[in-house]
Amino acid sequence: MDLNFTDNFLVDKPISIEKRRTSYKGKLTKTKGLQMLEDAKKRLRELQDLLYADGSQSLLVVLQAMDAAGKDSLIEHVFGGVNPQGCEVKSFKSPSTLEYSHDFLWRHYTALPEKGKICIFNRSHYESVLVCKVHPEFNLKEKTWKTVDAFDEKFWKERYESINDFEKHLIRNGTKVVKIFLHVSKEEQKKRFLDRINEKDKNWKFSAADMAERALWDKYQKVYEEAINETSTKHAPWHIVPADNKWFARLTAIQIIIQELKSMDLNFPEVSDEEADKLEKIKQQLLEKES
Repeated sequence: MDLNFTDNFLVDKPISIEKRRTSYKGKLTKTKGLQMLEDAKKRLRELQDLLYADGSQSLLVVLQAMDAAGKDSLIEHVFGGVNPQGCEVKSFKSPSTLEYSHDFLWRHYTALPEKGKICIFNRSHYESVLVCKVHPEFNLKEKTWKTVDAFDEKFWKERYESINDFEKHLIRNGTKVVKIFLHVSKEEQKKRFLDRINEKDKNWKFSAADMAERALWDKYQKVYEEAINETSTKHAPWHIVPADNKWFARLTAIQIIIQELKSMDLNFPEVSDEEADKLEKIKQQLLEKES
């Protein structure tokens, strides 16, 4: 069963992050939503099998969010039922020395999915216009620029342009790009941070650095809004998904992904008449040996 409201989260015109809702207020119950999620996971597995069998295209899912928005758990609950041979998750931390010695897209290009497969970017090439825009000094590690004064409006415009060109190139060559921003509220983030502190088995998920970044909340909201507005294109639009209710975020994300897979016009390979005749003969041989 497909939801009929996923298009509500598509960014097809300039938006204000502040005006986008972070929680679900509709009539769908959590119980019903969880059942729909299970049904959708079966459908996703079917479409993944079709994607693999077709072998002509691939799917890249880009997940971005503030800390504690639920990226990791969404990946677990949405993709937990797919064939692991055809699906991979790539998490991007701070670039290594080797990665800094290349352009900012290089490490992401090398992580792209093969045709027939799905890859989820847990954080992505967008970090270069998000965290690096809040902390422009990080860009100096690329050694191309000498001072942060170089990171002016023109610099960021060119970064957005590079990202748009990168994604357009992927799509031209058979990789569908699905971009999802999990939109969590500051109050919900606070609640989840406290949960991580209060529950010992979640302590490892929290660090003092998380609080330092939380103090920059308004700056992050601004750079997310700018990045989404600059890079939500016709060929690779953003979807802003309310993330305060984890069950709803997962259900919405999987429906978006299902819709995109269905739009790819995937088909099982056709068997030639010659091959069909061979299969029929093998079938008869098997049946005769069993009798």
